[in-house]
Amino acid sequence: MDRSAFQENALVCDGVERCLERISEAVAKLGEQATVLLPGQPWHKIKAFGNVLRHEYDDIIKDRLWEIVQNDLPLLVEASRAALRKLQDSQN
Repeated sequence: MDRSAFQENALVCDGVERCLERISEAVAKLGEQATVLLPGQPWHKIKAFGNVLRHEYDDIIKDRLWEIVQNDLPLLVEASRAALRKLQDSQN
């Protein structure tokens, strides 16, 4: 899906917003453990964006959602996978 198709598909945009909101909630629940497990991540920005998604949903800029999915999310996913591997290795 390219940027224009993304912006035109309200269902996909809503789904992305909801998933990003869940990520923000998970970060809040992890608290300081997030920083320990995945140092160097922009946790404050992730939590702050969750607040925007929850309270300022009518001002969400679809271009920003696209940029997060294309640029920021892949880095967070890779760091999360590395942290999970590290946790699993330490338990074995």
